[in-house]
Amino acid sequence: MHTQLDHLVIVAKTLEQGVQWCEATLGVTPGPGGEHTLYGTHNRLLKIATPSNPMAFLEIIAIDPNAVRPKKASPTRWFDMDSPALQKAVAIEPRLVHFVVNTPDLKAARMALRMEAIDRGPAIYGNRRTSKGVLNWQISVRADGQRLFDGALPTVIQWGKPDATEPLKLHPRNTLPRSGVTLNSLEVTHPSAKKLQEAYSAIELKRVTVSEGPANLKATLHTPKGLVTLESLGI
Repeated sequence: MHTQLDHLVIVAKTLEQGVQWCEATLGVTPGPGGEHTLYGTHNRLLKIATPSNPMAFLEIIAIDPNAVRPKKASPTRWFDMDSPALQKAVAIEPRLVHFVVNTPDLKAARMALRMEAIDRGPAIYGNRRTSKGVLNWQISVRADGQRLFDGALPTVIQWGKPDATEPLKLHPRNTLPRSGVTLNSLEVTHPSAKKLQEAYSAIELKRVTVSEGPANLKATLHTPKGLVTLESLGI
């Protein structure tokens, strides 16, 4: 089960606020994204891939005020976006809150986490149209929308349809232009570092360091404005 860093999740109060933050903080304008009807959210994307993290991109996501969610939709949004504490934090400025990893076998990854007594949630199917076709994926999202471990336990995604011969063909890494921003490192600290490391090992996630300390995600990026550090600070 080869699992690797897929993308960082930045939550903003509004997508417009997120774009302005990106331009001011990272020195670049994010590329296009799309809408997620099931969760009533929309995003903008930014490629941050490197040889060490070849799939990496940054997602700026916000609640879409114009979205009409289907009746079958989960009562809560993904990534804790309905959490009052998170909403209060991002009302001040956008915040790194989570990260997503990709795997070629979501079922196996979910089962591996279950063996560690962690319920990462069921596989939710999603898709959106891009300029090059329909992008499909399966993603593990709990019904309560919780990220778990203060955002330090990654959500797991499998790109493409289950029977796709080229599941990564429309992955954002392949459709986004170079941005001038690259990921230097992602470090995790948490009071439950031992449990997190066991979970990372269960899904064979490497290149993300975890150590004991206050809950925090720390992403360091090379940008046109120099080295920039983004932190979750326990949100």
